[in-house]
Amino acid sequence: MLSYMKARNTYLLSIFLLLPFIAISQVPKPEDELGFKPGADYKIADYTQTTAYFKKVAVVSPRVKLIRIGQSSMGKPMWLMFVSSAKNLKKLEQWRTTSEKLARAKINETEAKKLAKSGKTVVWIDAGMHATEAAGAQMMPELLYRLATEETDEMKHIRENVIILLCPTLNPDGQDIVASWYKQQLGTPWEITAPPVLYQKYVGHDNNRDWFMNNMLETRNVTEILYNQWYPQIVHNHHQTSPSWARIFLPPFRSPVNPRIHPGVTTGVNLMGTAMANYFAMKKMPGVISGVSFSMWWNGGMRTVPYYHNMIGLLTETGHRTPSPRFYPPDSIPEKVGGKSSDGSEIFYPYPWKGGESHFRDAIDYMINASLGVLNLAADRREKYLYNIYDMGRDAIEDVSEESAFAYVIPGEQWDRGEAANLINILKYGGVEVHQATADFHAGDSTYRKGDFIIYGAQAFRPYLEDLLEKQTYPDQYRYPGGPPVPPYDLTGWTLPMQMAVEVHRVDTTFTAQARLVKGEYRLAEGKIPNDVGYGYILSNHENLSALAVNRILNRGGKVAIATDSSEHILPGYFIIENGNETRAVLEEVAKTTGLIFRGINTKPAVNVKYLSSIKLGIYKSWMANMDEGWTRWVLEQFEFDLDTLHNKDIQTADLSVYDAIIIPSQRANSILHGYSEGFMPPRFTGGIELEGTIALDNYVRQGGVLIGFDAASDYLIEQFGLPVRNITSGLSSSKFFIPGSLVKIVVDTSHPLGYGMQNEAAAYFIRSRAFKRVIKQRKGEGGNEDTKPAPEPDVDTPAKYAEKDILMSGWAKGQNKYLKNNGALMDVKWGKGHVVLFGFRPQFRGQPRGTYKLIFNAIYMGAVE
Repeated sequence: MLSYMKARNTYLLSIFLLLPFIAISQVPKPEDELGFKPGADYKIADYTQTTAYFKKVAVVSPRVKLIRIGQSSMGKPMWLMFVSSAKNLKKLEQWRTTSEKLARAKINETEAKKLAKSGKTVVWIDAGMHATEAAGAQMMPELLYRLATEETDEMKHIRENVIILLCPTLNPDGQDIVASWYKQQLGTPWEITAPPVLYQKYVGHDNNRDWFMNNMLETRNVTEILYNQWYPQIVHNHHQTSPSWARIFLPPFRSPVNPRIHPGVTTGVNLMGTAMANYFAMKKMPGVISGVSFSMWWNGGMRTVPYYHNMIGLLTETGHRTPSPRFYPPDSIPEKVGGKSSDGSEIFYPYPWKGGESHFRDAIDYMINASLGVLNLAADRREKYLYNIYDMGRDAIEDVSEESAFAYVIPGEQWDRGEAANLINILKYGGVEVHQATADFHAGDSTYRKGDFIIYGAQAFRPYLEDLLEKQTYPDQYRYPGGPPVPPYDLTGWTLPMQMAVEVHRVDTTFTAQARLVKGEYRLAEGKIPNDVGYGYILSNHENLSALAVNRILNRGGKVAIATDSSEHILPGYFIIENGNETRAVLEEVAKTTGLIFRGINTKPAVNVKYLSSIKLGIYKSWMANMDEGWTRWVLEQFEFDLDTLHNKDIQTADLSVYDAIIIPSQRANSILHGYSEGFMPPRFTGGIELEGTIALDNYVRQGGVLIGFDAASDYLIEQFGLPVRNITSGLSSSKFFIPGSLVKIVVDTSHPLGYGMQNEAAAYFIRSRAFKRVIKQRKGEGGNEDTKPAPEPDVDTPAKYAEKDILMSGWAKGQNKYLKNNGALMDVKWGKGHVVLFGFRPQFRGQPRGTYKLIFNAIYMGAVE
């Protein structure tokens, strides 16, 4: 009997020990589920296919755990897979708590060292977000399979020491859009073209420009994981824009580096990139390049925001983004690749690729090995990475240098309280701790009120806080002495209080205040609506949310007028809302969700007004997918404007008179006019507005419509309509004038209908943008000679000009005092019975400059007044 029991127990024990291996053997290979091996020529999987594989692995493998982290802009679920050893996954909350405590750096050194010794490195790896860079999402199932099943020493070491957060894609909608387009075009001349629509519902490629604003659902879902839940020490973001003939770009990046980034981050990025390059070299994988294109200055990208959180942010850019193969003739290797010699003599390009066949599968292999290179170092240096994030966090908390503030105070009373609330939430999304005063307090030379907000500088994410609230001063970089400037990677300035027109006070001296930590998303208290009013209500137009209120009232049949002059309690642009059957119910709903304050009036006010009709907008949408169009659409949807998308045929043939205003977002004039040339895309997607559409738009304005052009679109309107305005920056070399992405000061005429509700000065986003002058035509005298008397002044107003001095607010600029000073930033051209409104800048750029939104709304209202 004893021998039987012993044998039985031995059998059961062996079964128990074998269970994990039995489960692992049940993990399907990606090709078994997809029907092809990832990276196969001419094959591409959509989001349903790749996530179905993730779900199957989650069912059978004890080494993974799948969670849903939110949904995409088009309603698709977003998933995150944890991968580690089965033992580690049973203690996920312990490892998360360890990561949080070390990142927040509020614990003492002894506890930090203890946690670093016992904890696990947390590494985020995603497949990217730019859907036309298609290999990332195809690579993820195979990376998951290898991490979950391989029994090599390398993989065991990784699983034992690392908690891997695998995101199958940051853009589910885009993966489906691109997969569907590729399958439709396969075998046609347009096989390797990009879709004629944005591959994210609103912002396309700019989904990697949204990482401090968090406007998009996808961004916010991931940001919550990174900076409020898991705090990974390493964030690896895959992309696919390597220099031509290179196989992959890795860090180190080029200069400049933002000085607010801890040097431990900068050198840590360099170390990781060098280790990855070595990993490739030892695997005989050539074509690895570094030190080109991408810098560490700009804040706002998926891999750059981690820098300001003391995390190692990694960008890799792999070649060959399409399933269609390509041949690179070995006898045609260029002398320079990414600006570096291709002969093997470069430090950052020592192992050149020699050309030949290039396949989608090559990209998969490079991406997987890049990921493994990261994970190997993360496992080897586990304790170092865990302690380093703590150490850098302590440095931020203890920083008492002159450059660092003790705190920032955001007063509760603001020109636009809604945008102040938005700024508070933007900081909180990024993991910044915000307090609200529970009693009046003194700070510096000022007295602040109960309810005002305090953001103390002594927190681990101080670099992020200061970088968003302080001005940027981009360093001078020229190609050679006296030559043109080196263009920055993306932007040079982005200071949020300037962009959002929110008053923020920096306090350098210490103070004490009674305050509570703001938890969760901050919302304004419910707004106020007086009882028993006679005539109606007054609503200030200082707040952007007033546009939302006006649209809801108009859409429910209410009557709203705009004051065109002032009285004791009314300023030009204020909204006067007449009492009606449903008015109070609508206002109560609006006040509850927005915090807007309505003032009651018993009699009709003694001011001149113009009544608004229910607003109908058209937005031009080219088949050349345009991010500025998407951002415009997104901004206006937030305020519930009734929008129609107008394609080329709609502009040419539709009844445009139904629109109170039509907006042409920023786009090159030739792209608007002619679009894709014949043969470049399927016939349906070629051509532009053309002459027919231009004539239709001209007639629309002459008959009373309002046509609005943002930035580059103004060139089209000026050229094709023959407007009496010129862009004085046109044709200037960058050696004379160059503002590649900075905040500049504009002065607004607040008595002009386009300036209603604005403050006298505002920050405008200038990204290689425009400045205007009126064109004064001369009369012709006898014999064709010019008369000394000018012709009558063109009917043109300049409601906003670039400032006379201190034009640059944040970033970098060259030539601004000569070419912007006192010149037009916003022009109102009377054209027939209507208006052409020209913006020299983008007032809605990436959903950031909330301080110039009202200029857009006012232009729309000009077309909606009866």
